[in-house]
Amino acid sequence: MTTVRTAGFLGTRFAGTDGVSLEVEKWARVLRRRDIESFYFSGLSDRPSERCHTVPPAFFDDPEIRAVQERCFGTFRRDRALSGEIRRLTELLKDELNRFLDRFRPDFLIPQNALAIPMNIPLGVAITEVIAETGLPVIAHHHDFAWERDRFRVCAVEDILAAAFPPRLPGMKHVVINREAQRQIAQRCGLASTVIPNVFDFAALGAGAADGATVRGATKSSATKGGTPAFPAPDEFNRDLRSALGIGPEQLLILQPTRMIARKGIEHALELAARLKHRAPVLVIPHQELDEGDEYARRILEYARTLGVTVLLRPDRITSEREAANDVNNVDPAEPADYAGKRYSLWDLYIHADLVTYPSLYEGFGNAFLEAVYFGKPIVVNRYSVYREDLEPLGFETVTMDGYVTDDVVRETETLLDDRDERNRRAHCNLEIARRHFSLEVLEERLSILLQELGLTGDQP
Repeated sequence: MTTVRTAGFLGTRFAGTDGVSLEVEKWARVLRRRDIESFYFSGLSDRPSERCHTVPPAFFDDPEIRAVQERCFGTFRRDRALSGEIRRLTELLKDELNRFLDRFRPDFLIPQNALAIPMNIPLGVAITEVIAETGLPVIAHHHDFAWERDRFRVCAVEDILAAAFPPRLPGMKHVVINREAQRQIAQRCGLASTVIPNVFDFAALGAGAADGATVRGATKSSATKGGTPAFPAPDEFNRDLRSALGIGPEQLLILQPTRMIARKGIEHALELAARLKHRAPVLVIPHQELDEGDEYARRILEYARTLGVTVLLRPDRITSEREAANDVNNVDPAEPADYAGKRYSLWDLYIHADLVTYPSLYEGFGNAFLEAVYFGKPIVVNRYSVYREDLEPLGFETVTMDGYVTDDVVRETETLLDDRDERNRRAHCNLEIARRHFSLEVLEERLSILLQELGLTGDQP
């Protein structure tokens, strides 16, 4: 039998639809295929409570952590009181981490971005010290680094970042999600790393889905016909989505499947929508998290009003999971009875979207890009650096822009919207590329190699 039975995921948040939380779910699924059970240490979690050790100060938005973080950046000096507060919170989190280890006895640890981007400095230091003190094998999964964010450039904790973001410890394997990150971690930190890109369960399309799994809240696609997979289609639950959201059948539903933060470049999606005004577009933004404040969100809404573009933000209607009518409290009595309290998932939106915009200025990889491919949607994408290096050379067929919306971008988008055959051709081309390079099977293969290198797999007599 295999020698590994338990893995411990460590992070600030394992909840909702942010990129890290989504990838953790996929990693846990792949580990389960190898008979490895997963447990979770974080500050916020929507995983089963019996598998979680949840400690509020591990969350980056905990009031104590937020107060510390504000004093760490924007200045080059820290006072003794700040050093003491970091130490106090580090010791508190170390105690909780050791309780997690005693409770679940993980055979190895998987820090998820907590040793890369310094959103919670005490947590990163605590994880680093616990790893050094226990000697447990570690696969550190890094999604974003401090050097990739302007807000971390001026800081009073450079010594701490050098020691723990990421740390240099024996028995630790480092995983990054793109080639540029692999170069940077080598040049800046002297660390070798493995590239494991974000992935998606493309086997869930058609018959014979791996694990019988489907995308959460989405309709499983129909069986393949002649070897050609059918993309997810409306079902009884989401068939009324447009009506419930007040979107007419002839209106163009443009999905911007990201949070409202500046690096997502949402102003470009607005400009494209404005150029398509004759199609009565509605730009739907499903993610309501404002991890970097609400100033950019206000700017986007003001810009939309200036351009005359309808933007739909409905956190009361669009959540991470489906909820049937009348399943929630505080139902608006003015709503039609058929829709009262009903909530749709992001995947329901994908099914009904006519176009997906992905005009990001920077992405560590691009989960939403793979999601759009899974649902067979036409995509307008800005050629951000990782897309140019890691995705575009593989042959994906999208409408691409280089930093701004041009007449050519508008014309190609119009042509694609009017040509069903070309949309289908591109959709199946993109799907086959994604299946070869970004499937759960690719993740399983690369993760298996890391487990073997750490001496964590094999047979016992």
